[in-house]
Amino acid sequence: MSTSSQRMSQRELETYLWGAAKLLRGLIDAGDYKQFVFPLLFFKRLSDVWDEEYKTAFDETADGAYARATADDRFTIPDEAHWSDVRAASRDVGRALLNAFRAIETANPKRLSGAFGNASWTDKAQLPDETLKNLIEHFSKHTLSLSAVPEDELGNGYEYLIKQFADDSGHTAQEFYTNRTLVHLMAQMLEPRTGESIYDPTVGTGGMLISALAEVSRQGGDTRTLRLYGQELIHITAAIARMNLVLHGVEDFEIVAGNTLSNPAFTERDHLRTFDVVLANPPYSIKKWNRDAWRGDAWGRNFIGTPPQGRADYAFFQHILRSLDPITGRCAILFPHGVLFRNEEAEMRRKLVEQDLVECVLGLGPNLFYNSPMEACIVVCRTRKPKDRRGKVLFIDAVHEVAREHSLSFLRPEHQRHILDAYQSFSGQPGFAAVATTQAILGNEGNLSIPRYVSRPRTSSDSDDLASVWTEFDSSGRDFWLKLDALVDTLSVDIEEVLDA
Repeated sequence: MSTSSQRMSQRELETYLWGAAKLLRGLIDAGDYKQFVFPLLFFKRLSDVWDEEYKTAFDETADGAYARATADDRFTIPDEAHWSDVRAASRDVGRALLNAFRAIETANPKRLSGAFGNASWTDKAQLPDETLKNLIEHFSKHTLSLSAVPEDELGNGYEYLIKQFADDSGHTAQEFYTNRTLVHLMAQMLEPRTGESIYDPTVGTGGMLISALAEVSRQGGDTRTLRLYGQELIHITAAIARMNLVLHGVEDFEIVAGNTLSNPAFTERDHLRTFDVVLANPPYSIKKWNRDAWRGDAWGRNFIGTPPQGRADYAFFQHILRSLDPITGRCAILFPHGVLFRNEEAEMRRKLVEQDLVECVLGLGPNLFYNSPMEACIVVCRTRKPKDRRGKVLFIDAVHEVAREHSLSFLRPEHQRHILDAYQSFSGQPGFAAVATTQAILGNEGNLSIPRYVSRPRTSSDSDDLASVWTEFDSSGRDFWLKLDALVDTLSVDIEEVLDA
């Protein structure tokens, strides 16, 4: 089959990439597509870029040794570990792939260790040689060199695949993919800058780091000076994050697989490493974590208290706060609304407010998460607020700032701009935003529930007008229903614990 080196449109690239996943339908679960498609895409890209750089250097010098050294400068591809070598394998294709992956990882230990994941390539019952040959021939249809598919375009295609896999994988989608319009908003709020360090403690596939990178580029900054860090519990997802960053042209990054709460990867002597910017979407209310160890946490992360066993949200919250640079540190965290008002976390929340770390609480509209109608919130914190924001918290009720098309919800540019303008101005807007002092919040026992501070505007001056009464009930009633949701969730946790026992 011939290989085309012509430029593809973005739509053609996306169709080409998704075509590989279609070859796996009926053979493996949709949730496992990523384990096989991403490594093959990554392998093809590395090989094609290596070929391109070798050819350019050889055409200039006619020196094969120099050309190979030049191509190896970006990534080393050892003998017998190139795409063409695997493509030539007539049998045991899975073994040939696995050998090539391990050889490349070994030759590039700093950046590609574990990058290809640990899929069962040699399981012929699941993926016979014929299927793997079909996948390889599919990817061989086009050249994925830098000239044929620039980094931005391939990165967008990669993000498209991540979204498609999220759509197909059902209940696992929320862990695998965060709505990109929401991530873009979070990056804009934190304004990452040239030369800064950016960290995601639950990095997933790296989307938040990529969004921060894109925001620096959009503002005209030098993305080459950024340092990106992340930790991810699931090994294959960590591998995908590494591939994602490489395919976006990132060079200075470190992604580590492991449990952030029990074994934080980024430490310096007896304390956590700190970062300028932290973006995160921690797993919601996880129940199975080592609470006893947290009580005496070696890294001092329990500085406002020990969360309940059934909800580790404030464990992630404290880990993030402890990971902020004491001067430049700022974070945006996507949380369930319950962290704002649940009684079992009231004392920790009160200490959080007392320490004046919270800058903004942003309430979001429904259905921004795959297969979930839930509303969530973004909590923005800073270690050192601007003087005019100290002792204050901005509350934004953006529940209506959401669009829905083809069963998907998202933030339009005008929604993002409305929210961002309110955040940057740090001022009240009737029915949308309000500034509360920390003393007022402490007077409410540290409760951060947005409807306590942002009231919906009345539609009539007549207090007995039915529409006005309903508007007022809607505003206060949201607080009631959010609390009811938390109660139901608590009851479900108790039932699960009984069943586990």
